[in-house]
Amino acid sequence: MIASPVVLLLAAGRGERFTASGATVHKLDALLNGQPVLTHTLQAVQAAGLPWYLVRPEGFTRGMGESIALGVNATSDADGWLILPADLPLIQPASLQRVAQALAETDVVVPHCQQQQGHPVGFGRRYLPALLKLTGDRGAREIVRQARAEGRVQDLHLDDAGIVEDIDTLHDLDAAARLLALRAYSTCQ
Repeated sequence: MIASPVVLLLAAGRGERFTASGATVHKLDALLNGQPVLTHTLQAVQAAGLPWYLVRPEGFTRGMGESIALGVNATSDADGWLILPADLPLIQPASLQRVAQALAETDVVVPHCQQQQGHPVGFGRRYLPALLKLTGDRGAREIVRQARAEGRVQDLHLDDAGIVEDIDTLHDLDAAARLLALRAYSTCQ
């Protein structure tokens, strides 16, 4: 049996663009169809059936790189990591599962939807030292660039706008509510 990677749910950012757009609460606490944005994302992660770890320390980190390093350090015995910002409430559990499955066959997995790079980006265990060294707000982009140059990246095309539709502004929150309404309308009940 292949071990599952850990989903690192990054929820340690300040959300300054969201409040700058006129919001009075943090974007992860903003209500989307009656539930906080973070709850939607967490429900998708739980429904995927993968192990997960919420990176939400007291206070805020200095950026995505630091958040990733904190999560990887806390789960350093994992076979790999799926890096998922918590502001992606529309992500489908199947997308998380597909990235995890692809990671079993390669070192780095980068999901895309309609030629747009999304999340979660998957990293195999070989990248533990590099992920632990991340700081600030740069994230793991340089690790992906280097892995791509070495032929260690699999681009995974998914039919899930939820991997790219993040919540950065009140306009994004309104758009997500419309997409959720369309999704509910298009399913048989």
